Amino acid sequence: MFPDGRVGAYAWIEQDDRILLTLWQGDEARGIEPHWSLPGGGVEWGEQIIDATVREIREETGYDAEIGPVLGVAIIDIDPAERITASERPLRLVRVVSRARVTGGELTDEIDGSTLRAQWFTPAEMTDLPLESLVHWTLELVGATPQPTLSTDE
Repeated sequence: MFPDGRVGAYAWIEQDDRILLTLWQGDEARGIEPHWSLPGGGVEWGEQIIDATVREIREETGYDAEIGPVLGVAIIDIDPAERITASERPLRLVRVVSRARVTGGELTDEIDGSTLRAQWFTPAEMTDLPLESLVHWTLELVGATPQPTLSTDE
């Protein structure tokens, strides 16, 4: 049996020592809490990766962006019982993560989409966030690890 497939285009955007993340709404019915991810989402039929990445950044954050080199491609296989949409077939997610930089626009939240919010975070602030596995994977790719802020309180 062949799996269903979905290709996603995501962006790693750093600016002023901060990283741009988006808050995915989760799925309450399946017990999936909202969590932070990279700006991005599904590639539409006939759409190229770069175009999809630009579109998703714009939809989810309000920013215009220039897409840089591909950092990596993550493949995630999901068993039928774990899928959000019921199916007897497994799902293979192919996620292309590219570097990007903001070229214009203004930070805004997505309207009528699956993203609740977009926000900039320092690596220290990211340690307390519920992060999607794609963020952890990309942090490893770029050689960054969120470090907690050290307290000077005794």
